[in-house]
Amino acid sequence: MKQFRKLKWGALMKIFAHRGASKYAPENTMPAFNLAEKQGADGIELDLQLTKDNIPVILHDEKLKRTTNGIGFLKDCTLKDLKQLDAGYWFNREFKNTKILSFQDFLEWFIDTDLLLNAELKTNIFEYRGIEESVLKLIEKYNVKNRTTITSFNEKTIERVRKLDSNIQLGWLTSKAIPQIDQFLDHIGANQVHIKTSLVPSKMINHLNDQKIPFRVYTVNRPIHFRRALKVNAEGIFTDVPDQMKHLLSTALT
Repeated sequence: MKQFRKLKWGALMKIFAHRGASKYAPENTMPAFNLAEKQGADGIELDLQLTKDNIPVILHDEKLKRTTNGIGFLKDCTLKDLKQLDAGYWFNREFKNTKILSFQDFLEWFIDTDLLLNAELKTNIFEYRGIEESVLKLIEKYNVKNRTTITSFNEKTIERVRKLDSNIQLGWLTSKAIPQIDQFLDHIGANQVHIKTSLVPSKMINHLNDQKIPFRVYTVNRPIHFRRALKVNAEGIFTDVPDQMKHLLSTALT
């Protein structure tokens, strides 16, 4: 039943920079990822979608309007189209002309770091047929599978990734408590579950701990949420402020 659960239980809680250090730089961009590394984050969390020409790119929203000067849906644009957009001006004038990254762009930088990677496949609105294969091929090409977790809110996406790769780490995202969560995770092939802060604490958390199922908590930006996650043995947290959470963690351990 627990064939996919291979994470070391009881390991020190990891701090993942949510879309990079997104409180200080435009989310899901190179400035945010660079800053997260400088601030001591253990890992990067990012969001992946597919372009019209089937290239995985890093952007959270299906629509371009909120975080770029583009309009319409990402899925209707080629990578070349997206590279013409400004993904930083909206955040601060300092970041004007920041570019959207392909997943390959990111991995070219990532391979020379010691960071972990949490890659969310944004398939809960559009299916993005073939995204699982495209992402796995790049992970294999850059030889980073041993420090990568793939996640999704879409259980079918998790199932497809598991069929393609029998041992990559997979996390299922949820904002709701699920009865018999261990059986559900085994059914879809997930190693772990990633839960919203509102579920900490809960009966589901108690069950996860009893069954030694690793879990991560999103999005942890306040000290009270950090303390709750630490208290219930979260394996990791996602935060927009990795510097603040690293400080809280170091203080808690002294």
